[in-house]
Amino acid sequence: MSHYITLPLSGLEEPLSDMEQTVQDIAHRFAVDVLRPASARIDGMSAGEFIAQDSPLWNILRQAAGLGLSVKAMQELEPLERERILLIAAEELAWGDGGLAGMVLVSQMPGLFSALAGNTAMVDYCDGKLGCWGITEPDHGSDSLDADGSIAAATGSYGRPNCVARIEGDRIIVNGQKSAWVSGATVAQVCALYCHLEEGGKTRPGVSLIVPLDAPGVSRGKPLEKIGLRGLNQGEIYFDNVEVPLSHLLVGPEGYAEFVHDTLAEANVHVANMAIGLARAAFEHAHTYAHERRQGGQAIIRHQSVQYRLFHMYRKVEAARALVRRVATYNA
Repeated sequence: MSHYITLPLSGLEEPLSDMEQTVQDIAHRFAVDVLRPASARIDGMSAGEFIAQDSPLWNILRQAAGLGLSVKAMQELEPLERERILLIAAEELAWGDGGLAGMVLVSQMPGLFSALAGNTAMVDYCDGKLGCWGITEPDHGSDSLDADGSIAAATGSYGRPNCVARIEGDRIIVNGQKSAWVSGATVAQVCALYCHLEEGGKTRPGVSLIVPLDAPGVSRGKPLEKIGLRGLNQGEIYFDNVEVPLSHLLVGPEGYAEFVHDTLAEANVHVANMAIGLARAAFEHAHTYAHERRQGGQAIIRHQSVQYRLFHMYRKVEAARALVRRVATYNA
């Protein structure tokens, strides 16, 4: 009989509800049966091969759509229950493959941000479409996230933005580009675009809108070649007098800064949560190896220094998960 206890996938967290346990089981099985086998193949592909018609990416996305985690489906749940379900499922997906988990989650962002803005028409419009989030810019990087300029250097200037929109009657006209690290950009069908508003030759933050990426004037850059997270497609988006109906507007200048903060609060929790899935997978690999590798006539798990290091790996995973779920509860 073993002297060790077997912990559930969520470690030392409080027990899951029946619904949460079902979601976790389904997501974990998807990670085991679909994501991990595809991950090894995708890691050897070029960025172009990854998005080709015969890539396993498309079958993965089709199967992921059947998990029931769409924004529209999640809106039927209470806010706290919705947050917990998404975190539990996404941790398992990231445990399978961080890049592919990112692709699945980022595809939902236009619908998610539409829901945050209270625009149910855009939630419906984005449902079933692959999405991306266009906020960072090539000349400004994460400075684009500083919607109210509160973290700018006292003597600094962000300069002219790379992407601007102007409103003309019942249309929004978009010009410029977004950075090469827009996740899902070269395959997405819709973009949650955040950019400056141009009025009278001057620009200011900002507007958020849903842009159909098959609109005239939209073009894409080449998919970005990366060292890691090769299962997460990234690339540039260019806009040349792209016209979007005014009904696609999520928020204008008056509420833009607050909306950026709200979307960052939501997105950052999920990025941190995916890191937990990756960290848990790394711990499990190390734990398994420590039982297999022998040194000094015994498995290295019997060495006190190895036990110490493994324990602190586990402790950090548990602490990170506890923090992320507490933040998500606060946000809900």
